[in-house]
Amino acid sequence: MQLTREQFDQIAPLLPRQRGNVRLDNFEVVNAILYVAANGCKWRALPSHYGPWHSVYTRMNRWAKAGVLDTVFTHLQKQRLMQVRIEAVSLDSTIMKVHPDGTGAPKKAGPQSIGKSRGGWTTKLHLVAASACDVVTWSLTPGQAADGPEGRRLIEAMGGPQEAGEVLLLMDSAYEGDATRELAEQLGFVAVVPPNPQRKQPWTLDKQSYRRRNEVERLFRRLKAWRRVFTRYDKLDVMFAAFITVALVAEALRLR
Repeated sequence: MQLTREQFDQIAPLLPRQRGNVRLDNFEVVNAILYVAANGCKWRALPSHYGPWHSVYTRMNRWAKAGVLDTVFTHLQKQRLMQVRIEAVSLDSTIMKVHPDGTGAPKKAGPQSIGKSRGGWTTKLHLVAASACDVVTWSLTPGQAADGPEGRRLIEAMGGPQEAGEVLLLMDSAYEGDATRELAEQLGFVAVVPPNPQRKQPWTLDKQSYRRRNEVERLFRRLKAWRRVFTRYDKLDVMFAAFITVALVAEALRLR
C-alpha cells in the first residue's frame, strides 16, 4: 500500500518538521517504509526511486525511538473510536515466527520479546480489538509466554468501559482463569469466555455474542498481510513494534 497525498496530509502535522536541506521529504519516507513493511524486503533491497535506503531506515528508527509513530497511531485510533459505539471488545494473541536475522542481539541493546518453544523462535502479539478494523491496545511478549498474565495487563491498561451500558469482553479459552475474569468484571466488563471442560462448575457461554470474536481473528489476518509483521526480521522490539504500528496506521488511513 502507498499513501496518496490526501491520506498523508491527515498525519503530516504529527510528523517532525523537516529542517535544512533534506533530500527526502516525509511523504517519500513514509511510502518507502510502507513498501518495506508490505513486501518484507531487506532495507538494502528498497528500490532506488524511494531514495537511499539508509536514510529511510534512519528516519524510521528515529521516529520509532521518539514515539512519533505511536503518536500518529493514537491520534487516528481516537478519531476512529469516537465514531463507533463500542458494544464489545475482543482479547486474543497470535504468534509470529522470528527469522534467523532477528535473533542474536545482546540483551543490553534493548527489549527483545523473542522466545523459543517447540515451534522455534517466536514473538507473540497480544491485542484488544473493538472491531475487525479498530485496535484498542496491544503489546509484545516472547512466544512461549502465557496469555493470562499479559491479557490482564492489557485489560488494566485499557481501563473500564468509556460509555454507559453493557460492554462485552470476548476472550479465548486461554483467558478463562478466575483472575482474568474477576479483573474484567471489576472494571465493568461482561466477560464472555468458554469455560474449561474440566471445571466442576462451568458457566453457560453466550454463544451468540461469542461469535463476534471472529473480528479479532480477521484483524490479525489483515495485519499479517504485511510481510514485515507476519515474520519478524528485527532484533529489537522497538523496530518490530514500529512495523506493526506502521501497518495499523496504514490500515486506519485506508478506512477513512
